[in-house]
Amino acid sequence: MRISTTIFLTDETITPVRLGRELEERGFGGLYLPEHTHIPVERTTPYPAGGELPPEYGRTLDPFVALGQAAAVTSRLGLGTGITLVAQHDPIDLAKQIATLDHLSGGRFTLGLGYGWNKEEAADHGVEWTTRRELGRDRMALMRALWAAEPTAYQGDFGAVRASHAYPKPAGGAPRTLIGGSAGPKLFSHIAEYADGWLPIGGRGLAESVPVLREVWEKSGRDPRSLQVVPYAVQPSAGKLAYYAELGVEEVVLQLPPAGESEVLRVLDEYAQYL
Repeated sequence: MRISTTIFLTDETITPVRLGRELEERGFGGLYLPEHTHIPVERTTPYPAGGELPPEYGRTLDPFVALGQAAAVTSRLGLGTGITLVAQHDPIDLAKQIATLDHLSGGRFTLGLGYGWNKEEAADHGVEWTTRRELGRDRMALMRALWAAEPTAYQGDFGAVRASHAYPKPAGGAPRTLIGGSAGPKLFSHIAEYADGWLPIGGRGLAESVPVLREVWEKSGRDPRSLQVVPYAVQPSAGKLAYYAELGVEEVVLQLPPAGESEVLRVLDEYAQYL
């Protein structure tokens, strides 16, 4: 099983350069970074985990800039977002960022995308909350048009692009794409339509939900062997990882603390037993 990691990198934590080097030297599979452009102070949306929102949410580094630094000092480490809030981006700009990072890293990028939980953050980006999933779907389709081998036009419900020359291209025509979110018919439908798999936070309830996702996947005409389920932000134990392996999971993403270098390296030493 491939063991990857995620962390809230901030202006107060270990740097992406130092972390990228340490992860690759120790044999970890990948580094996934979350995204929040800002956290409005006047916020009514509750933190999904309950209690006060941890301060690192308002201090996160831009994931694409940070992953670019990590890419420059590594050659094998997987690089991903967990997750990109696609609805909050201009899709033409985002398509260029993704393609550039994937190209410069030698095809190592995974696009983890999601729909968000913070209504105030999304509203500042002009996102209508009730349509954010369809907006994300539309923006993914537009980006795929820009990544196509030949100039391809796209006209959607939320945006359009003319047939265009747009280089570089992601390796394989599009990056590996995983969608995060809670199990449900709409989420599973979108995964089967335009993604390579699911990025479930914490990995709870997979024994019940994965068979449902597989059924939706296969009914959509997707190859049963190609579905990827990647439990995300996991606090590991030997039993938990063995359970994932029984479910056919081939990669798991372990949570690192949003801390300085010494603390993060200490936790990496603890996690080394799972490699």
